[in-house]
Amino acid sequence: MKRPVAIFYVLCAVFALLVPAVGVYPVFMMQLLCFGMFACAFDLLLGFSGMLSFGHAAFFGAAAYAAGWLATAQHWGSVEAVIGGTAVGALLGLAVGFLAIRRHGIYFAMITLALSQLVYFVCLEAPFTGGENGLQGVPRGAVLGIVPLRADVTMYYAVLAVFVGVFLLIRRIVHSPFGQVLRAIRDNEPRATSLGYSISRYKLVAFILSATLSGLAGSVKAIALGFVTLTDVDQSTSGLVVLMALLGGTGTFFGPVIGAAVVITLQQYLSDMVGGWVTVIIGAVFVACVMAFRRGMVGELAARLTRRAA
Repeated sequence: MKRPVAIFYVLCAVFALLVPAVGVYPVFMMQLLCFGMFACAFDLLLGFSGMLSFGHAAFFGAAAYAAGWLATAQHWGSVEAVIGGTAVGALLGLAVGFLAIRRHGIYFAMITLALSQLVYFVCLEAPFTGGENGLQGVPRGAVLGIVPLRADVTMYYAVLAVFVGVFLLIRRIVHSPFGQVLRAIRDNEPRATSLGYSISRYKLVAFILSATLSGLAGSVKAIALGFVTLTDVDQSTSGLVVLMALLGGTGTFFGPVIGAAVVITLQQYLSDMVGGWVTVIIGAVFVACVMAFRRGMVGELAARLTRRAA
């Protein structure tokens, strides 16, 4: 790891640990970390595998509903509910991925979009999801029945620990031989096929991994924030995570986190000031970033540092 990158990670770690002390609202940071995990999971599919999904909110929202239902109706513990929700995301990823990876490009994206809309209507009509009201009052419980999570600060550090684990796992996946094959498929699929790799198998595994981590992010969000709504599984959330990845920079490790931080911060602090115009502002920011940073904010910064070093 290069020295500037290492210094950046150290500064981010120090800030994350001192968030409660510097007066940042822990609930806002928990929301940011959950969407940061979601964006990183999506970028594992788009940035490192070259597959654009328009329906990733299906895994995020379905897992959130599953975790919320297990915690409220079945009285499962927080850890068990998160594991159950993550499993739902993984199984849904297996089903959707098995159908979607048979197509390429826009056809792949449209299949994920269509199946995501199917999941949305199931969540809207199913009796255990609460319909348009969603699930409210999801209990936080305790970690293994020992550490209570009712306090916002305690819950924040638990979410931070999950976020760090997901971030390190994605780095390990990308730097593994499996990740190198994914990059080869992204850059030149016919060449990867000629080298003897089973393209469909690698794509399916990548899709399931991305769906599983998206489900983990949704499950943690349900427990941390205490509610699940149809917004979590709506198409707008699928578009939002694409925006996060593109803003920060696809194919980078920290880029999706920066993109999530920008979008969530704008939504949080501008919605009370400008109301529905916050969507217009986010769109304008996206256009400006695309015009100024073709590789995303982190991607463009990394490219400039590489050129300077050369």
